[in-house]
Amino acid sequence: MKPEYPPARGLLAGRSVVITAAAGAGIGFAAAKRCVEEGARVVISDIHERRLAKAAETLSALAGEPVLGVPCNVTVQADVDGLMAAAIAELGHVDVFINNAGLGGTAPLAEMTDAQWSRVIDVSLTGTMRTNRAALQHMIPRRSGCIVNNASVLGWRAQAGQSHYAAAKAGVMALTRCAALEAAPHNIRINAVAPSLAMHPYLYKVTSPELLESLTSREAFGRAAEPWEVANTMIFLASDLSSYMTGEVLSVSSQRA
Repeated sequence: MKPEYPPARGLLAGRSVVITAAAGAGIGFAAAKRCVEEGARVVISDIHERRLAKAAETLSALAGEPVLGVPCNVTVQADVDGLMAAAIAELGHVDVFINNAGLGGTAPLAEMTDAQWSRVIDVSLTGTMRTNRAALQHMIPRRSGCIVNNASVLGWRAQAGQSHYAAAKAGVMALTRCAALEAAPHNIRINAVAPSLAMHPYLYKVTSPELLESLTSREAFGRAAEPWEVANTMIFLASDLSSYMTGEVLSVSSQRA
């Protein structure tokens, strides 16, 4: 049975938040929606400009004020710099940066090309490094801020055909821990979430019914997570409720049990 959508509690009232990969119907958009509901002003980004514009329009109606959408490819440093500049111009400063951009795919290692490997690593790991670096360069002089990264349970456990994605997400976990120690003296917290299976329409399109059934069977509740259930944990990590947490990776699943 799916849980009821939670009411807002003002957890991010007055905060300025940037969320990457926030177009469409996945975790990124759910996080942006929850941020708006919790009282934050948000700027969203995505590589898909048409979907980004639609997401910004939907969030603007919810927020009662314009929500800026900034096209950004996290594999391009100039795009990341442009996103930060646009967010600062729009919001004045950035309190919270939620890194959601990632790329998967399925390929046995013996058949994987260098291009397949490099693409997943560049988006999912190096892209997260670029956005963390840009956020820290803004937050360190302010001596304030919070970063939330999106990892995956595949950073811990094995799944055939996922060596590139699992390596990237394990890297995100390690990046989170190391960067958190560097950021702590500047009063900045960096944590990550590690979802297992969060279902949304795009995932249905790119995943076979057989694989979805297999993945769902591993879940303790016998169902996939709703994207907003993962977003709720991101909100917790972005809020003052997690003020003494940094360098942590929270599993949003039963698969660390």
